[in-house]
Amino acid sequence: MEKVTKKEDEILNIFWDNGPMFVKEILELFPEPKPHFNTISTMVRSLEAKGYVSHKVYGTTYQYFATVQRSDFGRRTLKNIIKEYFGNSYKNAVSALVDDGELSTDEIKELLEQVEKQD
Repeated sequence: MEKVTKKEDEILNIFWDNGPMFVKEILELFPEPKPHFNTISTMVRSLEAKGYVSHKVYGTTYQYFATVQRSDFGRRTLKNIIKEYFGNSYKNAVSALVDDGELSTDEIKELLEQVEKQD
C-alpha cells in the first residue's frame, strides 16, 4: 500500500476513533480554522484510492470507513520506517532507541524474555 500524508493519517485516526463517517462529520471534528469540505473530500478519496478507506452509498452521499486496523497500519508503517531509515535492520532501529534513552533496562529485559519465549 502507498504511504499516507500527515493529513491523511489524521483522517485515518478520525475513522479509527469514531467509526464510519460522512465527510461533513469528519470536517466537524477539525479545529478552527477548518479546512474546506472539498479538501477533506479529496483526502478521503485519496485514502480510498490507496486502499485504506472504502464507502457505502446512502442516496447521493457516501459514508466512509477505514479498511485497515490501526495496529496493522502501525506495523506496516514501522516496517517502512525501519526499511527506509535503518537499512532494513531492526537491530539498528532498537539500538537507536537504546542510544537515545528511549528504552530502559527493564524494557530491554522484557523484550529479551519475549524473544526467548518464542524460541
